[in-house]
Amino acid sequence: MSSAPGRRRPSIATHRFMVEIFRTASSQARISSDGGDVRVTAGWLASLTVAAVIVAPAEPIAVAATPTQASTAVTPLATGPQPGTFTGRGFDTCAAPSQTTMNAWRTSSPYGAVGIYISGASRSCSQPNLTASWVANQTSNGWRLIPIELGYQAPCGTRTPKMSADPTTARSQGFSAANSAANAAQALGIGAASTLYNDIEQYPSNASCRAAVLSFLSGWTEQLHVRGYLAGMYSSGSSGIKDVCEAYDNPSYTRLDQIWIAWWNGVADTDAGSYCADAHYADQQRIHQYAGEVTETWGGVTMKIDRNYLDVRVTQTPPQQWTTTIDNSTSGGFTASTEWGTSAYSGQRFGTDYRFTSPVSSSDVAWFRSTIPATGSYEISVWYPADAGYNNQTPYLVETTTGSRSVFVNQRINGGRWVSIGVFTLAAGTGNKVGVSRWTSGTGLVVADAVRITRV
Repeated sequence: MSSAPGRRRPSIATHRFMVEIFRTASSQARISSDGGDVRVTAGWLASLTVAAVIVAPAEPIAVAATPTQASTAVTPLATGPQPGTFTGRGFDTCAAPSQTTMNAWRTSSPYGAVGIYISGASRSCSQPNLTASWVANQTSNGWRLIPIELGYQAPCGTRTPKMSADPTTARSQGFSAANSAANAAQALGIGAASTLYNDIEQYPSNASCRAAVLSFLSGWTEQLHVRGYLAGMYSSGSSGIKDVCEAYDNPSYTRLDQIWIAWWNGVADTDAGSYCADAHYADQQRIHQYAGEVTETWGGVTMKIDRNYLDVRVTQTPPQQWTTTIDNSTSGGFTASTEWGTSAYSGQRFGTDYRFTSPVSSSDVAWFRSTIPATGSYEISVWYPADAGYNNQTPYLVETTTGSRSVFVNQRINGGRWVSIGVFTLAAGTGNKVGVSRWTSGTGLVVADAVRITRV
């Protein structure tokens, strides 16, 4: 696209292991390692059609006040998931149009869907019309909405703000972007099972940049699923779309639910040419932006738009599972003795750093603490950076309803991703739930980085 504000143009590794001796009272060893891409493995089941339809009032309503209840505004709701199941033409433009414009185009244009920028630090147009009432009005009138987050951009691109070139940090940023977009969608009344699209503008793709973008999108997708939304991405066919399609079967990344292809070939279909194989995202999972920066007049109202063709459907999102992630830096969520050092050198770390220590034949456990909402079955996954110098039998302790269970993990392999160590019955309440012990017959340094607990 042109350079106008807010518009878009289509267009492990082997680690060197180093031990740094730092002077502390306990003469602890500090580990550092360089290199290494972080890639997240996650599964996604999508199959059943959702037919949720919620008819909402056009204006906010209020709950009547009582002596014990203050007046509370209720957000109007969109009619069903967005864009939902839809095949046909749509358009997007920088700012959400006025109600008069939307009415005129609804009755006279060939379009049935409209892209709206709901969140993101890179949005350059103000959105005076974009309110929950506006959203409810459009969907009640039959419009389908395409919600867009325009925020973090590729580290090798020209637009800002840029995501980190470090895949671990980029993944965390994708997680944050998903929460930002989900919060914005909820505030606008765009509910569960809707698809939220992350707009990553064209970038000169290379291996390191690709790893960051794919890691970012893995975090984006995983967290949107936790929040009950589907995950989409808009990008140029020659960069972002090509990268995600080439990684379609790569288990190191979490696959998107839908793609939005910017390829201005003037053909109103969902073909992506050489940018994405026909077999990828083939089950009504595509939008094609086939023309851009065009001026059209319908019902006497003129707008500059991009033209799109949609063939999408709502798929059943996973149940909104309870899940929590505890990092070694989580406030109140991690405790360890002074024998555990801190390192930030491995590119496979989760968050800003991780903890490490040497094995001993005594109990010195680093604990991850959490509040479990209800007694039940929970999957425990662990994250650690891998290195040939790390322990090949690291003991993870899980505090179950029937006592402590030990699971041994080889921290020399499968680093920089979530590794499931099993499903356990955990008791409700707050306490130390998962620990990393130093008491092992294995050799090499023991690492404690992050734990994820998910109800199943």
